[in-house]
Amino acid sequence: MSKLAKKLAREYGYSEFIVKRWLDLFGYETEKIIEAFERGIPKYIRTNLLKTSESKVLKQLQQRGFELEKTEVPFCYEVIKEPYSIGATPEFLMGYYYIMDKSSCVPPIVLDPKPKEVVLDMAASPGGKTTMLSMLMRNKGVVVAIEPQRDRIQPLIDNIHRMGAANVAIACIDGRDAQKLGIEFDKVLLDAPCSGEGVIYKDPTRKYSRGMKDIIFCSRIQKELIISAFDVLKSDGILVYSTCTLSPEENELVVDHLLSLRRAQVEEIEFGERALKLDSLKFKDEVSKASRFYPHKHKTAGFFVAKIRKLD
Repeated sequence: MSKLAKKLAREYGYSEFIVKRWLDLFGYETEKIIEAFERGIPKYIRTNLLKTSESKVLKQLQQRGFELEKTEVPFCYEVIKEPYSIGATPEFLMGYYYIMDKSSCVPPIVLDPKPKEVVLDMAASPGGKTTMLSMLMRNKGVVVAIEPQRDRIQPLIDNIHRMGAANVAIACIDGRDAQKLGIEFDKVLLDAPCSGEGVIYKDPTRKYSRGMKDIIFCSRIQKELIISAFDVLKSDGILVYSTCTLSPEENELVVDHLLSLRRAQVEEIEFGERALKLDSLKFKDEVSKASRFYPHKHKTAGFFVAKIRKLD
């Protein structure tokens, strides 16, 4: 494997560290993952029923020369033909749709927020998932969107306004301080900051700029965030945890950390494929109920989603 790691790293411009880790985790599928990132991931849009019907926006885009194909994820369409930037149409500016990866549409769908619920989005900016939560709740109930970085608040506000999400309250606080809000939530979405191995196709510098130190740093923060998210949930509430990385230290092992400290259970997800289960990784069997997404299998970013229920 070491010879193959050197070969692939040299051929595609990766650090040997990343390629060797992927070979240990994914075996010979590693080259397929790398090749898929090199080809690039399709562009996707998510329709916004707060502003228009799916049939109307699809018809308008078709008249402008765009070709879209429905995916297995509700409200998500792959852009097959793009005569010009799909982010430059009147329909985009009016908030009829949001440009976001197919995998990113999965966490709000899995969370399944209801109109009367109070929902927390723990790392909200720039607002793709926040506004999708509002749409699924039909602009009823409350979405509390928190974001720790002040310079990321304005893009969040802009997208909330553009998408017509009227049930969102914004707070500039760190997710690790969520208990300071003094609210018990029905559901929590935590799309955690991560090392970003899954978005190498968008940021090729991540092929060589991330090392074990970065993964450990992110994992520590993620473990703090997931405990904070869980602790503000009502009994029997649902937490959805997601990342855009392939690293098990930031995915399966973070969920396992929560299960070791709190009374929780992982539930099945209908999208993607089951999470890793390797002899070299020691975690509770139920963690494998979480889902992973791979560029060569699902035509998405490398992504992880876990649905977790809070037990009494």
